[in-house]
Amino acid sequence: MSSNGTQHSLADRLILQLDQALHTLVPGSSTASRPSPATQVEDSGMSDAERKAAAGLMRINHTGEVCAQALYQGQALTARLPDVRESMNHAASEEIDHLSWCEDRLGELESRPSVFNPAFYAMSFGVGAAAGLIGDKWSLGFVGETERQVCDHLESHLTQLPAQDTRSRKILEQMIVDEREHGDAAMAAGGAELPAPVRTGMKLMANVMKSVTRRL
Repeated sequence: MSSNGTQHSLADRLILQLDQALHTLVPGSSTASRPSPATQVEDSGMSDAERKAAAGLMRINHTGEVCAQALYQGQALTARLPDVRESMNHAASEEIDHLSWCEDRLGELESRPSVFNPAFYAMSFGVGAAAGLIGDKWSLGFVGETERQVCDHLESHLTQLPAQDTRSRKILEQMIVDEREHGDAAMAAGGAELPAPVRTGMKLMANVMKSVTRRL
């Protein structure tokens, strides 16, 4: 059921998922509902090397948001309880801000999103759909663990950004606040703690994504 009370069939939801995928993957298609935190500060002068380093980190973060969109959409497609489905859709809508902010910052850094985003979207959508099929408590637990790991890597990126890159820093700081809220909300809604091997597997997958997308 949608937020306005309309019941959607599986075919309807698949069409909506396709539309969301296109909005996620086509540059310039996502529009943030909130202004970018980067607007709070002036762009500082950076060397070419510093801009390249910052762009690599923001490209990783952009791909992370592509994956987040896919995960939430996959989980929303297969979630069994309507309120869980709505929770996934709500979180995905807030993540669009992050996607747009990162994309805009990449443009300011004279760079672009990763060419591998479509592949990572497809993989993440499949993982999200599988998590939803297993059960809502595991799907919510997956969200909680995903957001914890995302916060960890965003905090790591704060220490790696060039000191002068205050615009990227402001974006990441707000993303951390939002991601932590999403994770806490998922666990409070009944999410189950994931087994250690699953958490380790998620970290390994994230590391592959980060190494691949930093330059491409």
